[in-house]
Amino acid sequence: MSHTFHIPVLGLGYSIDTPLKVARFGISSTVSIVDDELIERMRQYHLEQNHQGYQPIKKTDSDHRAKRITAYLNLLNDLLQNQFQELGKESFEPGSEIEKYFRLLPENSLRKQFYSKLLEEQDQTKRVRLQEILRSSLRKGSIDVNIMSKVDKMNFSKEGEALDEKFSDALASLRGFAESTLESALILSAGMNPRLYSYLEEFHDFFPLHNSAPKKKIILKVSDFRSAFIQAKFLAKKGLWVHEFRIESGLNCGGHAFATEGFLLGPILEEFKQRRFEMVAELRLMYKAALTIKQIYSFPEPVTRITVQGGIGTVEEDKFLTEYYNLDGTGWGSPFLLVPEATNVDEDMLNCLKGASEDDFYISGASPLGIPFNNFKKSSSETQRLERLAKGRPGSPCTKKFLVSNTEFTEKPICTASREYQNLKLKQLDQLDLPASEHQELFSQITEKICLCQGLTTSVYIKNNILKPKENSAVAICPGPNTAYFSSIYSLEEMVNHIYGRVNLLKDTNRPHVFINELKLYVDYLKKDIAAQKRELSDKKQKQLERFKEQLLIGISYYHQLIPTLKSTLKTHIKLFENDLKELRHSISEIQIGVNQEVSLSK
Repeated sequence: MSHTFHIPVLGLGYSIDTPLKVARFGISSTVSIVDDELIERMRQYHLEQNHQGYQPIKKTDSDHRAKRITAYLNLLNDLLQNQFQELGKESFEPGSEIEKYFRLLPENSLRKQFYSKLLEEQDQTKRVRLQEILRSSLRKGSIDVNIMSKVDKMNFSKEGEALDEKFSDALASLRGFAESTLESALILSAGMNPRLYSYLEEFHDFFPLHNSAPKKKIILKVSDFRSAFIQAKFLAKKGLWVHEFRIESGLNCGGHAFATEGFLLGPILEEFKQRRFEMVAELRLMYKAALTIKQIYSFPEPVTRITVQGGIGTVEEDKFLTEYYNLDGTGWGSPFLLVPEATNVDEDMLNCLKGASEDDFYISGASPLGIPFNNFKKSSSETQRLERLAKGRPGSPCTKKFLVSNTEFTEKPICTASREYQNLKLKQLDQLDLPASEHQELFSQITEKICLCQGLTTSVYIKNNILKPKENSAVAICPGPNTAYFSSIYSLEEMVNHIYGRVNLLKDTNRPHVFINELKLYVDYLKKDIAAQKRELSDKKQKQLERFKEQLLIGISYYHQLIPTLKSTLKTHIKLFENDLKELRHSISEIQIGVNQEVSLSK
């Protein structure tokens, strides 16, 4: 691999064509394949930009979702291949893309060292030879794709009849990727979907062939060791190998936030470090046995990578995480929202992001999925939501229906952000005759939901000037809290140089350590969870909250033990780290769960 970092998926639209912006420089990135309407429009856009004819794949076409995804991924692959071939033909001159390719590489890269020799070499014959070596060493970044496993709506025919389960959203997305020409990775996130995981078996590209590694790899995005191992075993028993475990902080990330039961990133990484070889050895036995049953006898030894992402902000943090926990790489996501060369953020939103403070980023209940969602107070979708409330018209028109899930009032699922659902739910609320404070609290919970299907795609339409006249122009965005510390608009080179420590974009920023930032988020999460139980706290819930609190304290003890090791990277900031831990331990210890909980929350 060319780089030690990757760019994770960023919403529905923010990284929809990021590979065309960064992959020729060897940087891997991830495309969401949830929204086939967005995908079809971006296919049309890129074909027209490249002066190629466009033939639409209509919603009325059979298996249109999978076909749209396949066609778009094939187009990305073809366009990237053309870009890469052109880059390889360039001369090594200042300002050329081939020169930029090698300039971006990390300093410890062998190719970067050869490039440094080229810059110093005066002999023309030796220069030509070095250039040939460098050209032959060029490697593209990967065009990886992401599926949220449990966003798997069943679909219906025009006549209203349920279609076969292979036409569900997640399975159709998988089929679209599996039938594409890409040789890259499928990233499965948001937990296990047995139906989807079993469907992987039907595609030969996920299996080794003729002693070659699978053309398509599997990556699991996970937040703890136990669930990672369970999912990997399920797949290994089918002859499917997990190429990478992509560990993500439960709360200190962008998009949907999948909180653990109080397990912090450090202890989670420690468990992966301690049990990595045990896990891989057990998985290999299952994998090889399954391949034997499938009569696949000749295959290379499978390799497992472990990476981490979520809230990393400095080269010191990146270096410590990879070296201490023996990781194979890191993910840098939200900071790239401030890099127009890499992602699709419209100009107005860019200016809002660069001037934002820590308070502008918060974990919300805005997602129709009922999963905590990283939101941004200054987004135009939030402004629109409040304006609709003021006009007495809460909720959004529901046109795409990717997140429909609720059958409380209707036979067919509807979206909890929709005007239809919120009107029905608010009428039900009015009939309960609750005290004013309780009524307002529930009212706010119902109306907090926003339309993500539209909002997370609008920015890419605005940036590329393809927003249709009557389309909603309100933008939703889901940056991680770490974005608050990056306060400018950056070039790709500036951000990559920051990741590798060649520049420091945060040198004048008072930013706590990644472990501290996550711990603060978990303390706030616990307090909010306790507050939500103030009307009724069951014994089961009380025990769960107590376990959560206990795990946070265990995590703090673990971090205290790490301080001697952290000193080499934190240096002058080690005292601040120790003080933050002390204050957070005191804050957690003060939290009362049960009869005195309201008193503790007011402190």
